[in-house]
Amino acid sequence: MILDPPVSVYKGYSLSKDSEAYLVSHGLQNALYTIRAADLKEDIFGMLIPCPFQQPASPNAETYQNDANKKRPQEILGSEIEGIDETTSTINNHTKLDIQAECQAQTSNSKSCLLEFDGASKGNPGQAGAGAVLRNEDGSLICRLREGLGIATNNMAEYRAVLLGMKHALGKGYTKIHVKGDSKLVCMQIQGSWKARHENITNLYEEAKKLKNSFLSFHISHVPRECNSEADAQANLAVKLANGEVQEEFEFLQNPSRQDQTTTHGCSCSCKDRSSLLNFFFLLLQN
Repeated sequence: MILDPPVSVYKGYSLSKDSEAYLVSHGLQNALYTIRAADLKEDIFGMLIPCPFQQPASPNAETYQNDANKKRPQEILGSEIEGIDETTSTINNHTKLDIQAECQAQTSNSKSCLLEFDGASKGNPGQAGAGAVLRNEDGSLICRLREGLGIATNNMAEYRAVLLGMKHALGKGYTKIHVKGDSKLVCMQIQGSWKARHENITNLYEEAKKLKNSFLSFHISHVPRECNSEADAQANLAVKLANGEVQEEFEFLQNPSRQDQTTTHGCSCSCKDRSSLLNFFFLLLQN
């Protein structure tokens, strides 16, 4: 627009109130540029061409554009979250595979055994002994165990027998065990079916429970007395031992003429001829 008197307005700057009032009085409102009439020349604007009318953007269009702009970061964020989820899922899968492989390795390396136990008391309470037999899964003998208990009840002797066998099984590296005994009280209490209430039994029960939890696999079952004869024989032999004396008997198949060998923990050897056994080992060392 060209006015006289001149008013100059520069884009981006606010007008004074007097200038705005003057422009409004001449029909100009929110003008961007003005020029003095004296400054008007033919080539000041170059070639002028008609400007087609453009409909101003509606508020709805602006809202749509804003929503689109907001939606795009959300889509990007969503894709990033999906990528993170996929990575997390992959890591979890690898972790599960590692745990499964470790469990399989533990299972393949685990050793299983059978334990037969029995206790004996001559008088109940009276002179008592604990007996146990450890076997491989195929039933072959690992060792026979005997422990002198001094004066004890029959139930205490039964508990001491199962403890004796479990400790030796763990000491030999066995991680899976199937226990058998003819004492229903001991079997049911260790299973958790019966409660141990007698104070003489409670401590033994707690110790048995701790040993039970040390195995990867543990099972205990009650058997008739006639099916527990070998453990019973060891318990009766243990009655003759001193209190705390433990004997462990092995079978050495490489010498069929002398299969049964017995060692006594912290004591003397109970073989038929101790001196001949020592001579035998001495000859082996020399060879």
